[in-house]
This record gives sequence, C-alpha cells and structure tokens, in this order.
Amino acid sequence: MKIGVFDSGVGGLSVTNAIKESLPNHKVILRQDKEHVPYGSKTIAQVYNFVLPILQAMESEGCKIIVIACNTVTTNHIFRLRQELSVPLVGIEPMVKPAAKVTKSKVIAVCATPLTLSSERYKHLKDTYAQGIKILEPDCSDWSYMIENNMVDRNVIKDRIYKVLDESADVIVLGCTHYHWIEQEIKELSLNRATVIQPEQAVIKQLWRVIEYTP
Repeated sequence: MKIGVFDSGVGGLSVTNAIKESLPNHKVILRQDKEHVPYGSKTIAQVYNFVLPILQAMESEGCKIIVIACNTVTTNHIFRLRQELSVPLVGIEPMVKPAAKVTKSKVIAVCATPLTLSSERYKHLKDTYAQGIKILEPDCSDWSYMIENNMVDRNVIKDRIYKVLDESADVIVLGCTHYHWIEQEIKELSLNRATVIQPEQAVIKQLWRVIEYTP
C-alpha cells in the first residue's frame, strides 16, 4: 500500500523514518512544503490554502492513506480536510491525554507552535483530558525555524526547559514534529526530572488500524 506523509518541513522526515521502520512492506512517500515553512507563524487560512492542493496531489498519485505529520495542520484543519479528500487521514496532535495520565506533579508542559496552542482542537483536548492539571505552554515559536535551518541553539532550548522544570512539570509534550529532532537534547536537559513524550509510535498504531480497513 502507498502511504503518504505530509509536513511543512523536516519534522515529517522523522515521522516517515519511524513509519518505514515499522511498516517495511508498505511504500511510504514524504511531501513537504519547504516554500512556506514554518506554518506556526502563518494564519489559519494561509495554512489551509497551502496544504489542500498538496494533499489532493498526493491522493491523485495513489496514496491510499495520508499521515498529516503536523500538529498545526491537524489541530486546525483535519476535519475540514477530511471532507475534501476521499482517502483516510491520520493526524498528529499534542499528547495531552497520555501526559495527563502519567503526571504525578499534576503539571505538564506542552511545547507547540502558536497556531496549535490557539486551536479549538487543542482547547478541547485540555478541557476533556486535563481537568485538574496545570498546563504550561512555553514560547517555542522560534524552535521550528532553528531546526529547519540547522541553527539549533542549545541555550535557547535550555532556557525554556529549565523554566517548566522549575514550575514542577514532570511531563514534557513535544507538540510539533520538528521538535522530534531535538528530543534527545530535551531529554538530557530535563535532568531525569521530566518524561518527554512524542506521538510517533501512537501514529504507527493508528496507521495499523486504518490499514486493516483500507482496500
């Protein structure tokens, strides 16, 4: 089966690699929108207009399932995009529910783009799964640009991570696939005081489920 993966930039490559490793018998193709990356600083309408023609082209190329490896697109547009396309879409969104289940301090940090954090879907996740949980949302608006352009500044990351640790966060959610590339650094900076989680394995499990029902 031909599986498409879409993201604005290099975050999708991390997700693609994980899918290829777990589903070696399927053909996996990646499409990126390097022209407009990063999406987190664009308007909601701009992002939709960027994404729709790319996904339509992937469908025309024979993709039977498309993974939207972008929290910004998923949280703001996946329901509308599902109405425009005839193939199943598997999205990626901040792992608020798993984080709320495992936190002992009742404080979690969600590292995500401004568009993800302002989305109705993210608000729904918090209201539904994080009652009684304090959620910190550090300013990570410059991280995608740093990662995309190979300009990662460890001190910038360290500053944000130390701040949430000082506020007792014991779970750090990576709510942008770009951040998967600095997951190891974040784990090192967390000094074993926080668990760092990201959704690649959850996406693969969902893919298996969708594949079973896709002709």
